[in-house]
Formats: sequence, structure tokens, C-alpha cells
Amino acid sequence: MALQVFHRTRILRSRIHSSWMTFALVFSLLLPVILGIGLYLKSASLLQEYSIWEILFSSKWKPLSGQFGMLPFIISSLWVTMIALLVAGPVCLLSAIHLTQYAKPIVLRIMHPVIDILAGIPSVIYGVWGVLVIVPFTADVIGPIFHKSITGYSILSGGIVLAVMIIPFILNILIEVFRTIPEELTEVTLSLGATRWMVVKHVLIKKAFPGIVSAFSLGLSRAFGETIAVLMVVGNVTHIPTGALQPGYPLPALIANNYGEMLSVPMYDSALMLAAFVLLVIVIMFNIVSRWMIHRLEKNI
Repeated sequence: MALQVFHRTRILRSRIHSSWMTFALVFSLLLPVILGIGLYLKSASLLQEYSIWEILFSSKWKPLSGQFGMLPFIISSLWVTMIALLVAGPVCLLSAIHLTQYAKPIVLRIMHPVIDILAGIPSVIYGVWGVLVIVPFTADVIGPIFHKSITGYSILSGGIVLAVMIIPFILNILIEVFRTIPEELTEVTLSLGATRWMVVKHVLIKKAFPGIVSAFSLGLSRAFGETIAVLMVVGNVTHIPTGALQPGYPLPALIANNYGEMLSVPMYDSALMLAAFVLLVIVIMFNIVSRWMIHRLEKNI
């Protein structure tokens, strides 16, 4: 009798644990859908007045005059994000290779807490550092190289600050990717007479390539939504930028700058919610494309 009670209790506990874990999984899967539906409903009033194509591909942003073109903000976001990834990508990849393949184990043990500290610094600190260091550097050094007189508040400044912010995030992932590759693979290749760099170039990078793509994709998504630091150094000028030394106005900066002040203007509020919805859709699309690429790469390895 006692054994039956114990057995029933164990089955009940197992079902309870399974139920709450299933609920947590379903909630995690539904969270982006819930966010998307909420943002879409809040922006529905604007979409009833204007077509989505008119909003996305117009460069005129004058909300008080009924013009809600978001193309300058989307282009600025893409500019800043791509520059950040171009700067951070090689730094993260080469650092991860050195720490896992060349450096002594104690160096990696020292660097791990340093990387975690960098990842935990508030974004506003990076923004202040950008205003004090990167903006003057861009104005006084980069501008004269291209024979341009600029203030330094530009897409390039925003991209550099954003690159420094996402380096710890991408680097942590890349280190773990390289550490998951079996050491036997490296030892076998070295025993055949290959140099350490040949092993890295022809074996490890090929083996880790899906993980590298995944790390850069997650960094891209993280960079696209960063707000405060970029807002402080990018210039916040509403126009379509045609160069990295021009000021820009990314979507997250638009939302952060105006949302609190414009709640009393219904169409303006709806436009900002649509901007947030567009930002969410772009990030989801980035992740879908990256997952597809990773799936194709894993099949080819």
C-alpha cells in the first residue's frame, strides 16, 4: 500500500514538473508573438490612414504635418549596425582564436571575468565614453583624413561605440564555440605536420563556421536594438545618410527620444509603436535568415 502511494506521488510530481516546464516553453515561444500583436494593435490607427509602403519608403518625417516616413531611420539603423559588425567581427574572431588556441590557459581564466565586466557595463557609460573620446577622435582625426569638417557626431561614431558594446557578447559565444571542438581533431592535424595556423585556418574555422555565423547573427540582433549609447553619439538628424561621416537617426533612438513626450498626439504615438514593430520584425528576420544559413552550413560540413 505504501509503495503504491509513493508511486502515485512520484507520478504526480513528474506531471507537475512536466506541466510547468511545458508552460515555460510555450510562454517563451509565444512572447515574440504577443509583443508583435501588441505593437501592431497600437500602430493600427496609423496603418488605417497610410499604407505600410508609404510609411516605410518615404523619407519625410514631419509627424505634426501628418508625414511619417521611416526610411531615414531604417537606413541609419542598418548603417550603424553594419559598421559595428565590421569593426567588432575581426576583433572578436581573432581574439577568440588566440585565447583558445595560442594563449596559455591562465590567460583565458583572467580574460573571462574581464569580458563579463565589459558586458555588464551600463550602455550609458559607453555613451559618455563615446562623447568624450570617439566623437572628438572622429572630428579631429578621421574627418581631416577625408578632408571633411565634421562635428564628430556621426554614424561612424555610433558604429564604433556599438562595436565596443557588442564585443564582449560575441567574444563569449565564440570562445565557447571553439572550446566545444574536440582537442583530438587539433592533435591529429598537428601530428600530420600542419602548423598551428594551418590547423586554425583549414580545420577549426571550418568546423566552427556555423557557430561563428550564429555568434555574429546574435551580435547583429543585439546591436540593432541598442539605444542610449548610440543615441548620444550618432547625431540624431532626420535624413537618409549616404556616408559613415554623416549624422544619422536609428530607429531605437527615435523611439527613446520621442515616446515619452508625444503620447498626447495619437498619430505620433501610433507612429512610434509602428517603429517599434518594424524594429521587432527586422530583428526576427535577421534571426530567421541566420538560422537558415546555419542549417545549410551544418548540412554541408
